Order: sequence, then structure tokens, then C-alpha cells
Amino acid sequence: MALGENQSSGATEFILAGFPNLNSTKTELFFVFLLVYLLILTGNMLIVGVVGADTRLQTPMYFFLGNLSCLEILLTSVIIPKMLSNFLSRQRTISFAACIIQFYFYFFLGASEFLLLAVMSVDRYLAICHPLHYPLLMNGAVCSQVVLACWMGGLFPVLGPTVAVALLPFCEQDAVVQHFFCDSGPLLRVACTDTKKLEETDFVLASLVIVSSLMITAVSYGHIVLAILRIPSVSGRQKAFSTCTSHLIVVTLFYGSAIFLYVRPSQSGFVDTNWAVTVVTTFVTPLLNPFIYALRNECVKEALKDMFRKVGAGFLGDLLPVKSFNRKTVK
Repeated sequence: MALGENQSSGATEFILAGFPNLNSTKTELFFVFLLVYLLILTGNMLIVGVVGADTRLQTPMYFFLGNLSCLEILLTSVIIPKMLSNFLSRQRTISFAACIIQFYFYFFLGASEFLLLAVMSVDRYLAICHPLHYPLLMNGAVCSQVVLACWMGGLFPVLGPTVAVALLPFCEQDAVVQHFFCDSGPLLRVACTDTKKLEETDFVLASLVIVSSLMITAVSYGHIVLAILRIPSVSGRQKAFSTCTSHLIVVTLFYGSAIFLYVRPSQSGFVDTNWAVTVVTTFVTPLLNPFIYALRNECVKEALKDMFRKVGAGFLGDLLPVKSFNRKTVK
């Protein structure tokens, strides 16, 4: 039994309003977002595959990159499939349970990604500023423990606010979420009770995760810039900075949109602009990640080329014996 059924007039499902004033272009938007989603899946799966398969990429930086791609795949898969189905549906409904699950996994995976981005910045700091101690400080065991901490750091803190949201009374007549998924602000806005304390709690948690990880990233890159400026040769400075620029681009996009969305005392009062900014974290950043890291990184490009060569050679190797056998049979 859904929690909403315990209330005399509680909502057992919600209507996702989706994108405002775009009803006339729903079909076109469906195919655009479907293409973007397929590109996100393909690009990030390629990163995960090549990092796991190529021994040249068995380093902390690429290990973290593979985990980042896993988070991007999961984060977009929590949101986009339901959004795509709503483009083709007249009702655009989501059950109470599915909405709460979507709410939980979106914030769990998002928090884990913030923590992982901070760890990646610390990794670059250690690699550039302490190269002699780097292999000892970032060995395999340490990297595994740090990544596990990032996943757990998002898994548990979000659980309390999710339970609190699930226990809120939602009135059936006002169960329209002004968004394309069950985001915090739009969902709290349709509650039939005062959500001020819960919004304040969300603000504190979001500030702790986002601002603290941003501070770690900023301090790490501050030390990195100072270290790079001390390198005497221009080519040495360019090489050192090139290992950080990809991560810095992703950090700027992800943190900028997240701070606008969640680091503010009241989220329910800004729902009209939420959907536009959320597109950055839901579509733009996951789509750009593989291209930014692959196209700007020679090691990843070489590893991808080798992987495609092996796959192509294996495919042709399976076909050639069949063709040879057929020729002998004809003779």
C-alpha cells in the first residue's frame, strides 16, 4: 500500500508538468532528448569499458574517471527514461513510490558525484604538487576506499530527508509537480503542510555537500596553479595544466548549476527556473564528460583506438574463416 493511501485525501500519484510552453514540439523534443540520452550512455560506457580493459589506464585518475562515468550513467537513467515516456503520454503521471525512489536516487547519486569531483581535484593536486609521494599516497587500496566513501557519502545522508518527504501529506487535487522529474523544490511545493523546516534541512545538507566539496576543489586547484607557475619551461606548464583542464571544465558546469538550484534557503519558491538549470546537470554535463575527457586526453584516445582495432580484428577474424570455408565448399 502506498503511503498516500493512508490519508483520506492523500495523493497516490503525481503529474509531472514537464517543460513549460513546449507542448507543440513534444515529438521533436522526444527524439532530441532520446539522441542525447543514447550519446550519454554510449560515451560513458566507452569510458568505463576502456578504463577497465586497457592496462595503460590503470591509474588513480582514470579509476576515478570510470566511477564518474558510472555515476553519470545511473544519474541520467534515473531521470531521462521516465521523462521520455511522458513526452509520448497524455497523462504524464508517476506513482507516489516511483516519485520518492526517483527523488532519493537523484540526490544520492548527485551527492556522490560532488564528493568524487572533490577527490579527483585532490588527486590532481597530489600528482602535480607531490609527484614523488603520489604512488604511495594514491595506491590501489587507498583509491578503492576513497571511491567507496564517495558512494557511501551520498547513500546515507540523503536517506533521512527522503523519509521526511515520503511522510509529508500531499493533497490529491494539487498533485502537479512543476518539473520533468521529482525534484526537491517542486515536490515540496505540492505538499499540504508547511515545509519550511524541511527546506532548511535540505539547505544545510546541500550546503555541506556542495560547498565543502567546492572548497576542497578550489583549494586543490589553488595549490595546483601556484605549482604550475613555478615550472620554468612553458611546455612543462602546458603539460601540467592540460591534465587538469578537463576536470576543471566539468567542475565549473556541475557546481555552477547545482549551487543555483540547491544552495538557497527556499527551493519551492524558484521552481519556474529549476527545469532550465537542471538540464545542465541532467543532460549537458553527462553528455560533455566523455568528449571532454576523451578528446582532450591522448592516453584515452589511443586506448579507444586500440580497443576499436581489437574489436574490429576480432569481428573480421570470426567472419573470414566462414568465407574461406564457403569458398572451399563451392570448389
